[in-house]
Amino acid sequence: MSKDVEREVLKMYDGSRPNEDELFETSNVNHIAWSLAVLFAGIAVWLAIALVNAENQRYALMTNKCADPVFKGEVDKKCLVTVHSREHWWEHLWVGATHVRGRYDEEPSRYARKK
Repeated sequence: MSKDVEREVLKMYDGSRPNEDELFETSNVNHIAWSLAVLFAGIAVWLAIALVNAENQRYALMTNKCADPVFKGEVDKKCLVTVHSREHWWEHLWVGATHVRGRYDEEPSRYARKK
C-alpha cells in the first residue's frame, strides 16, 4: 500500500519537474560564421587605414611636400609621418582604391607612350 501512496504523490508532483530537454540553454547562432565576419571586417578596416596612409605618403612625395630644407633632393622622413597631402582621408582611400593600375590623373607622365 505504501507503494500506491508513493505513486500517487509522484503523479501529483510530476508536472513540477523541470523539462530536461529545455534545462540547458542552447544557441542557434552560428558563432564561427559571425566570428569570421567580424574578423574579415576588422581586416578590411585595417587594410583601408594602411591604404590611406600609403596614398597620403605617396601623394606627398609626388607633390614634393616633404622636401628636406637642408639637403636638397632628399626627403624629410619626420614630415612623411605627419603630412596631410589632401583635405580628407576618404580622398586618399578613393584614389588608392580606384587607381589600381598605377595611372594617376595628377601625376605627370615621364615617358611618352609607345604605340
